[in-house]
Amino acid sequence: MIHHALRKFELSIVMICGIKNIMTLWKPDAALLTRPAYLSLADQIMRAISDGRLGSGARMPPHRSLAYELSLSVQTVSRAYETLIRRGMLAGEIGRGTYVLQQKREMDQPYLPERLGEVIDLSILKPVCAPIHVEHMKQALIELAETIPASAVLSFRPNVVFPRHRKVAADWLRSCGVEALPENISVTNGATPAMTIALMTAVPSGGTVAVEAISHHTLIPLVTYLGLKLRGLAMDDQGMLPEALEAACRDGGIHAVFLQPSAINPRAAVSSEKRRRDLAAVARRHDLFMIENDILGPLIEDKPPTLASIASERTLYITTLTKTLMPGLRIGYLSVPDQLAPSAANRHLVTNWMATPLMAEIASRWIANGTAMELVNWQRKALAQRHAAASEILQGIDYHSHPQSLHIWLPLPPDRDEAVFVSQARLRGVGIAPGASFRTVPDGKKPAVRISLGSSGETEMDAGLRIIASLYRAGAEALLIAV
Repeated sequence: MIHHALRKFELSIVMICGIKNIMTLWKPDAALLTRPAYLSLADQIMRAISDGRLGSGARMPPHRSLAYELSLSVQTVSRAYETLIRRGMLAGEIGRGTYVLQQKREMDQPYLPERLGEVIDLSILKPVCAPIHVEHMKQALIELAETIPASAVLSFRPNVVFPRHRKVAADWLRSCGVEALPENISVTNGATPAMTIALMTAVPSGGTVAVEAISHHTLIPLVTYLGLKLRGLAMDDQGMLPEALEAACRDGGIHAVFLQPSAINPRAAVSSEKRRRDLAAVARRHDLFMIENDILGPLIEDKPPTLASIASERTLYITTLTKTLMPGLRIGYLSVPDQLAPSAANRHLVTNWMATPLMAEIASRWIANGTAMELVNWQRKALAQRHAAASEILQGIDYHSHPQSLHIWLPLPPDRDEAVFVSQARLRGVGIAPGASFRTVPDGKKPAVRISLGSSGETEMDAGLRIIASLYRAGAEALLIAV
């Protein structure tokens, strides 16, 4: 009876205090320990955390207690805990002991990973495409079959394959508003590899990147995978506030700043020349590198000077042909300051080795013969038509856009639940991107969605926008589903 009463009392305490705060439901098994014991113990604990037997916030036993229970030395338990702290599974604080950290889930992408049934996909960011793009690629492949250089298929050394391509890339960057030496340009398989190289080059291991409160969705998980940190900063309609960057730099620990000043940012905003110069001035004062993501390049007409032209000595500039010419042309360019060129080349080698030579060859030929700029001009006209249609359908609804942006940013009323709105759109057959995927600051969020204008045909886009407009105007009442 006494034992039963004590057991009931123990269970009551568990219910009151929360199971996650005491480690009574799971303990390491001494019989499963192998040599080296510290590593085997660490692996046991990590598996328990991963499969949920040890929840976030669970307090681990003191080193000496666990050592006694498992017949291990205190040093062995300490080493196991230290291993898990390095892995980001545990944290140790004076006065609190050692406890399980909240484990980050893999971030859901804002776009549909594949086309599902009859869903109108307005989630993924793509340029407008038409038969003209397929015909250009067919013709390029026919010509390539007759004239492809041997180095494009036989060489394994980037410095053998790409010297000519880098010279052509320098011409393309000039059309983007950037003067770059060919030897300072890395030819990459699109913007994401270029972002990866830029971050690894500009930011030391464990360093912090300043970024706008609403930024690139890929950047958020990427910095985590690279062992870096993000610090989201206040912004307005033109992007990051210079005073917010200044304050963050004075706090210390900022190593670089990532900016998207020319319409590719989620809000489709274009920063003024003054804003760009003010941000560059802060970067100079605090000796920061700037990573400028300008993947729309020459598509944006009459844009202010690039950050790379304002502060060439500290700007890593990224552009790509994928968002302006066609999705299948997976080619990007990363230009870096002189002092970073060797580092960027090394990081490109270890992460990607080199871009695909066949794609680089097609891109170089199109830039040289004028096809690339012809497709940019075509894209401008196509986007003008898409924006005109969106403006008519969404009349009376406030949203953010730019005449050459590939998307619009639709703020929702404060009483609307963003996730519910996205789900309701999906139930009605339309895929859109939730604003949560782009936020780098968790507090003070304002509900919004991103809507791509180029990821579907014009008729589909019109139908999808009408559904979104209908949902927006219907108010916050939940959609009932018959089961």
